[in-house]
Amino acid sequence: MNKIIEKAKFEHILSKDEIVQLLQDESINQELFKAADSLRKEFVGDEVHLRALIEFSNFCHCNCLYCGIRAENLCVDRYRLSSDQIIQLARQAYDFGYKTVVLQSGEDLAYKVDEMAQIISEIKKLDLALTLSIGERNFEDYKILKEAGADRFLLRIETTDKDLYMKMHPNADFENRKICLFNLKKLGYETGTGCLIGLPGQSLESLADDILFFKELDADMIGIGPLIPHPQTPLKNAENGSFELALKVMAITRLLLPDINIPATTAMETLNPNGRIMALQSGANVIMPNITAEDIRCKYEIYPNKANVNYKQLEAKLKQIGRQISSTKGYRKVRRSL
Repeated sequence: MNKIIEKAKFEHILSKDEIVQLLQDESINQELFKAADSLRKEFVGDEVHLRALIEFSNFCHCNCLYCGIRAENLCVDRYRLSSDQIIQLARQAYDFGYKTVVLQSGEDLAYKVDEMAQIISEIKKLDLALTLSIGERNFEDYKILKEAGADRFLLRIETTDKDLYMKMHPNADFENRKICLFNLKKLGYETGTGCLIGLPGQSLESLADDILFFKELDADMIGIGPLIPHPQTPLKNAENGSFELALKVMAITRLLLPDINIPATTAMETLNPNGRIMALQSGANVIMPNITAEDIRCKYEIYPNKANVNYKQLEAKLKQIGRQISSTKGYRKVRRSL
């Protein structure tokens, strides 16, 4: 099994069968995490990039079976921030020292493309990198938002198993999800996606396909986290996803895409009180602190009991593991020889 890890570390290529073997074998976990951490250090260094997360709307027309802000959850206290409120939060992020903001919402089409473009234009005057996470739009909308100054776009696929995707996302269009991702790459966005670990019916073979899809897309950032079902959803009785398996998928992703950005996701910290640090020692190099006001943040509950980030505590923990907060915008530096 160590030969497979070595192959991944030096060639950045694995077959589906080899990925499944790594996912199955619990005896090589530490070797796998160590290899991913070594490659992270070599390709992206010891700096940890902080992305300031602004959750500006919890309206969503989707009905994902696990998500607390799904359209059919009538218990949600819905909100939309105004353009001025969003821009003010971005200013606060800039004043605090963040280099990137992430504008995230449910799939809320109430924000028309011209309004989003204006928000982006104003925020870009602050010399911030800007990531959007607003769901599926058409090619022309993505183009307008890119021209307004958006740098990155996060659109998680969650699973590349079409049947499982359709089961988890009623009335969604799996093929359109993939088309959107390739459109984002075509338009020059740093394109992010990711998957959930522990969806009911998910197999290790399916997870291997997810990793290979990330490689095919040449994604620039990948978010991987364990499923944490919301109690007001159809999956309320489902088990949480495996923290350890999520770490393994993340580590293999680092081995195959060594120069990308990988967040230590909040879901990992929610399941394990030391989850972020463990992820950072297994291939991750990004953290996304939520800077939305507390009275608003509690309404954006995709899953319950989300972990927060205490800046001073984080800084101290990073120092203990030989890492430091980056002072750059953290764009991907692609190694073309890969």
